[in-house]
Order: sequence, then structure tokens, then C-alpha cells
Amino acid sequence: MNLATWPVRVGAFIVDYIPAWILFGIGSVAGRTDDGGLGPIYFVFALLGFGYIVYNRWILGGKGQSLGKKALGLYLVKEQTGQPIGAGMAFVRDIAHIVDSIICYIGWLFPLWDAKKQTLGDKIVGTVVTKA
Repeated sequence: MNLATWPVRVGAFIVDYIPAWILFGIGSVAGRTDDGGLGPIYFVFALLGFGYIVYNRWILGGKGQSLGKKALGLYLVKEQTGQPIGAGMAFVRDIAHIVDSIICYIGWLFPLWDAKKQTLGDKIVGTVVTKA
């Protein structure tokens, strides 16, 4: 397997979340009310942002590529089979990434020295990120 390097994985993560950040940003600016609160426009854009994130997880599990991974030529696959992990396991993997953040985010840096270039969340779920 041709495993993806950490910098490329970070790039895919950034590409994945740019649309959501833009939607949340537009909602935060356009959704402000005169009294400084958040109006309905904010919540519309927040729902669009969350919808995008859910959709991106869905296609990541089904096809092995989120929009960011596709843009950078990466695949998320089950380590044992080399096949996409399915939408449900993509969400479980996201939950497992909480472990990556628990100790000062060290788990996110594991791909820098791990032989399989896995985060702790990847190890828990049994996934690897490969180059196309």
C-alpha cells in the first residue's frame, strides 16, 4: 500500500473544511441581529455547513474519498481489505478521533512517526489513508 504522508493528509483536511468554514462565516456575519444576537440566517447557514460535513463523511465512507481526499488523490480504506469503510464507520472514525485530541492533540501527529502513518483514531477503527 502506498500510504499518504502527514502533510498531504492535513491538506485534504483543510480542503474538506473550507466550504463549511465559509458557510459558518457567512452565517456569523449575515446572521447578526441589531442586538448582537444570532438571527435565522445564521441558523440556515449553520445547517448548510453541518449538512455539508455530514455529506462529506457519507461519501468518504462510501467511496473512500471526501472532497478533500479526492482533490489530493487520497483514499480512506479498511487496513485489512483495502475497501472503503462505509458511511457508519466513517462517523465512528470521527468519534474515535476524539482520542487523538485528548492528550494535547498528539494523536493527530502519530502519522509523522507511525510505520502505517495512522492517527490513534485510525488505529482504533483499523483504517489507513493511501495515495491513489
